[in-house]
Amino acid sequence: MRKAGFGAMVLVLLCLAIPASADIIINEVMASNGYFESGHAYDWVELYNNGKSTVDLSGWHFSDSKKEPDRFTFPAGTKLQAGKYLTIWCTGEADIAPGKGTNLYAPFAISSKGENLILSDSEGMEIQKIKLPDQYGCVSYGLPLGGEEYGFFENPTRGAKNDSTAYASRTETPRLKTAGGFYHDSLRITAEGPEGATLRYTTDGATPTEKSKAFPAEGLTIQKTTALRIKAFRPGEVSSETVSATYFIDDDPLTPIVSLISDNKYLFSSKTGILVKGSGSTPNYSKGWEYPINIEYFTQGGETQVNQMGTFTASGHSARVNAQKSIALYARKAWGTDRFYFNPFPTREYDSYKSLLLRAANSDAYATRLRDIVASSLAEGQGILYQDHVVIQVYINGEYYGHYNLREKINKYFIAQYEGVTAEEEIDQIDILARTGTDQFLQNGDNTDWLALCDFCKKQDLNVPENLAYVEERLDIDSLFTHAAFEIILGNVDFTNVRVYRVPGGKWRMLLFDVEACWRGLDKTPIEYYIKPVSGKIQGFRHEPLNALLKVPEYKDKFLRRVAELMETVFRWDNVEAHFDEVIAQLEPILPRHIARWKNMKISNWQKNIKATKYYARVRPRKIPSLLKTAMKLTTAEVEEYFGHALAVLEEYNVQ
Repeated sequence: MRKAGFGAMVLVLLCLAIPASADIIINEVMASNGYFESGHAYDWVELYNNGKSTVDLSGWHFSDSKKEPDRFTFPAGTKLQAGKYLTIWCTGEADIAPGKGTNLYAPFAISSKGENLILSDSEGMEIQKIKLPDQYGCVSYGLPLGGEEYGFFENPTRGAKNDSTAYASRTETPRLKTAGGFYHDSLRITAEGPEGATLRYTTDGATPTEKSKAFPAEGLTIQKTTALRIKAFRPGEVSSETVSATYFIDDDPLTPIVSLISDNKYLFSSKTGILVKGSGSTPNYSKGWEYPINIEYFTQGGETQVNQMGTFTASGHSARVNAQKSIALYARKAWGTDRFYFNPFPTREYDSYKSLLLRAANSDAYATRLRDIVASSLAEGQGILYQDHVVIQVYINGEYYGHYNLREKINKYFIAQYEGVTAEEEIDQIDILARTGTDQFLQNGDNTDWLALCDFCKKQDLNVPENLAYVEERLDIDSLFTHAAFEIILGNVDFTNVRVYRVPGGKWRMLLFDVEACWRGLDKTPIEYYIKPVSGKIQGFRHEPLNALLKVPEYKDKFLRRVAELMETVFRWDNVEAHFDEVIAQLEPILPRHIARWKNMKISNWQKNIKATKYYARVRPRKIPSLLKTAMKLTTAEVEEYFGHALAVLEEYNVQ
């Protein structure tokens, strides 16, 4: 009895000597993440409780620096149950809240070049330290199930059991010896991979797996347009990156081509596909999902300018319900590079882009498919930022998806390029606001100063010099006047599409955005939303700065002269018609195939709509003086003073 009691006591003492904290392990790490969750692709570290009891992690620390072991402190109340997982999202965002429960947010990111990760308890005692080697993009690193040596996983498993096998390296990337592009008749595609590896392929957009077909040693023969993906597999290693290319057979380009290749689960799956509605109460295309995709850009001459992995999302607002969806494309470092190193746009001099937009012209799908790009292009050289365009056609997994307009995508990087901002910390601070600029319409940065400026204009008389100086210091008035003049002359009835932005140290400026609902009539809209009492109801955007300035005689004069200047130059019919005809010449050859694909319009109707749109574009500028006379209570003498010459010019050029 005495021996049994002594043994039990020793066992109890041994158990007490092993703290529960020893059961908490760094289980899996993703240090170069390209998989988005809840709108972010933060680096992450997964902790696992390998013991049999809950461990209180309150006050514990996590860091990537031995000198600063407390870079992140677990909030009070953080507990990890036995057999459960906890994620530390390593954000790189200094002011992020720490989170709670099993999803915590650290202010630092993890280096993909390899570094130490240190977990310590509330007393500062080191619980675990692991040294990360160089990391592969979108490949996780961790402890295999039941194993003792860390390595790379074939598949990340955050929040679930790790794979039973981890690897020390990754197979080198294979090479398609036959370049993607445009061919006639049949084609034999050849490829080569690293020694000892097996190449496997798919032609339906799926990422190849070990179960995919082996790529023929003699090459693969195709006889129709095909989206090909290959991957190399070698025993004892994580499989290679996926290489993709599109081969067009007897399918010569009539415009530049964008070809997208991705897994069906990302595209059309009813559960997870972005380009379908799905079965839930919230449509899939409205959930903000962002998925990996291969992106190719071919010039009209067939030259490949881009072939790289990136990510994509569904884009647009109400137009997402249409069958043909707009698609936003992003270059992401985790998938290879953080830029598209080319420039397809004729009026820009940039060498690369962070993101691009494939706009389906859905709001105009049953009319002209060109209103927005033609109207926007008129802003070239007018001192206001707008989105340039290229008329293109799109393929998805080798299937024709019709006419799109490739556009610059509005975000902080788009504005930074235009304004010449290069420092990353300044780019992050660019303010971009939509519509009224309230919190729900804050795209980037901060809206405090804009809302204060608008309220100031609402309450203060700008004829008082110091009040006017306050506004002049904060607002690019030329940009405001040009924007308002464009919207009024175009007759853009979708007046809520207003964006303002500001770079660090700069003034608030306007961005000409989504004027697709223009050239539809000759009535006053949208003048009643632009020219109205300062105290009037806010409808769609903040009208106060414009109208407060119009009460100042010198700025009223400047605005009216700017409207007249645009009428007799930019909106002179020979200039506008040239912009129309350039786009029409690009659309006419491709519309029959587009219509056959989507069956949403007829060529005869398109031609009628083009004719009607041209009519409004030609006639509307001549109506503007009388419309402004009523809205601004101008005298006949004032109309003659400001618009007499412009009307004479339009009488010569804009009268049929």
